[in-house]
Amino acid sequence: MSDTRATAPHPQDAAPGAASPVFLSGGGEVGALMRAHDWSRSPLGDPSTWPQALRTVVSLMLGSAFPMFCAWGKDQAFLYNEAYVPVLGDKHPAAMGAPFREIWSEIWADIGPIGERALQGEGTYWEKLPLLMNRHGYDEQTWFTFSYSPVRDDDGAIAGVYCACVEVTGQVLAERYRDEENKRLVTLFEQAPGIIAVLRGPQHMFEITNKSYMEMIGRTDLVGKTAREALPYVEGQGFFELLDQVYQSGTPFVGHAVPFDVAREPGMPLTRRYLDFIYQPIRDAAGEVVGIFVEGSDVTVRKQVEDELRAANRQKDQFLAMLAHELRNPLAPITTAAQLLKMGTLDAKAVRNASEIIARQAEHMTDLVNDLLDVSRVTRGLVTLEKEELDLNAVVAGALEQVRPLIESKRHSLTMQLSGEPVHVMGDRTRLVQVLSNILNNAAKYTPTGGQIMLRVTAMDDRVLVTVTDNGIGIEPDVLPYIFELFTQAERTPDRSQGGLGIGLALVKSLVALHGGSVDARSEAPGRGSEFEICLPRLDAAHSAPAATGGEAPAARAQPLRVMVVDDNQDAAQMLATLLEVQGHAVSVEYDGRGAVLRARLDRPQVMLLDIGLPDTDGYALARQLRAMPELRGVTLVALTGYGQNEDRRLAEEAGFDHHLVKPADLAQVSSILASVQRNPA
Repeated sequence: MSDTRATAPHPQDAAPGAASPVFLSGGGEVGALMRAHDWSRSPLGDPSTWPQALRTVVSLMLGSAFPMFCAWGKDQAFLYNEAYVPVLGDKHPAAMGAPFREIWSEIWADIGPIGERALQGEGTYWEKLPLLMNRHGYDEQTWFTFSYSPVRDDDGAIAGVYCACVEVTGQVLAERYRDEENKRLVTLFEQAPGIIAVLRGPQHMFEITNKSYMEMIGRTDLVGKTAREALPYVEGQGFFELLDQVYQSGTPFVGHAVPFDVAREPGMPLTRRYLDFIYQPIRDAAGEVVGIFVEGSDVTVRKQVEDELRAANRQKDQFLAMLAHELRNPLAPITTAAQLLKMGTLDAKAVRNASEIIARQAEHMTDLVNDLLDVSRVTRGLVTLEKEELDLNAVVAGALEQVRPLIESKRHSLTMQLSGEPVHVMGDRTRLVQVLSNILNNAAKYTPTGGQIMLRVTAMDDRVLVTVTDNGIGIEPDVLPYIFELFTQAERTPDRSQGGLGIGLALVKSLVALHGGSVDARSEAPGRGSEFEICLPRLDAAHSAPAATGGEAPAARAQPLRVMVVDDNQDAAQMLATLLEVQGHAVSVEYDGRGAVLRARLDRPQVMLLDIGLPDTDGYALARQLRAMPELRGVTLVALTGYGQNEDRRLAEEAGFDHHLVKPADLAQVSSILASVQRNPA
């Protein structure tokens, strides 16, 4: 009997009335391709001879809409389904039955080892594996998620590899784009100039904070901490309560210029900042509040500017009200007296009285206008001092003479302590009398009737102090820092008897500064009186001649010098020139190198103070040019510059400068240099 098992057809070899095996049924175009394929040249042979395991896998693939393939046999012949065609691209339909390695040669280094593991019996799963495939005539980066499984033949031996896969290239690219977008958003978040933070949960735990927020808070270890844990010093300022309210109600909160006391470093005192901010609730998909988005900005500088502008506006309004009041006060008696004179019914005594009223009130109005003009001219730098050497004791006496009628009318007790010796200053007598009389006048006005005023002159080696103390109403602490500013005035009495425009002390400060001095005010408390102290440079030390020895005659007083200031900063040049003129020197000013050279040929200054940075040259080159001029032989050159390094001093010395001073110029140093030139003229 012959063996017919090799030639007997398998029950699934063919469907009734058809030539193809049943397991090749369906599968769309790929199924039709597989059925029409000439398998006689393939290592697989005719499908009717395929092992049951292979038939089962092929039947599974053709019936699935999921991308699948199978590599079978020693040569790993490649079989795939309709859903796998997009993965192959241009490799379809030639890939049908071809060796697995040839089909995917460009990625074989990546997938070959994986297939080998399957042939060894190990199933593997790969997610988003990057593969550089060439399936459309060019290399393209792709990503796949797939599994490789071993397939056994009818005898139980591993004969093939089965793969179910899905291309996730679009998903990976979308994720990368999303990640890049997130990174860009995080970068924008971090670099945002405003403060930003995200708080999560009812305890308001920091989830995100940006750089501006951390800089404002003064610490970086916020993430993972609740607001109360991270910022304990904020307790009591109302912010935690606001967070609770927003979280519970779901209603945003918007704050404008809200004060916030913050400790920039642990253990440091709190500093006041002002914030514009919003607490915006964050909701989940169900609409429940799960956190709070915080966004805002530090508006401290803006708030300060706004407060200053409001204060300036209030000062302006107060000044205008005071000006109107002060001008109307003398106008009322002037108008009444003029009407009485117009009637022509007054006797000689009444006419004289009315005329005196008009003259007195007109003089008062003139004083007010003069004060306005004075402060305007001083603030614009238009005041020229008529300088001379003065004994300050005599100046004090002149000021007291002007104020004595007011002091006597209020029955004040005045105590004077003069220096007991001549105290010389260089200044404008009229202006210094104006300064001292203003201070004395204020002391008299703001001290109740029968009060006490003390005036003291204290002479020191290089300066002289004039102190005026009273036991009057004093100065409010919030007014004291601004007492010398324009239009600042302490609270008046209900009858507004003190009067004034609030410009007197501002004028005092400006005039004293023009004399190279300073003025200060002190007051212990309201009702405890006040003290004003004027400090002026004393001339005695600079002008006194060396003591005579033996039978030598006393040395003559040093003569004023011809000084030139050269600086393109006109304000700085003019102020320095004014200070030198106060000391009695003849001062000229130029603003560039060319003007300095031309003026020097005419004036032949003994001392020249030169700025290094000039618009048409530098001070070093100018110094060399001046040193080369015969008519300036012996001139003392002083470098006046903002550069104070040793190298700068060396350059100045090499250029021919005798001295090097760093801006702002120290008047004492300048005076010492000038005194040296006076003692040793060229």
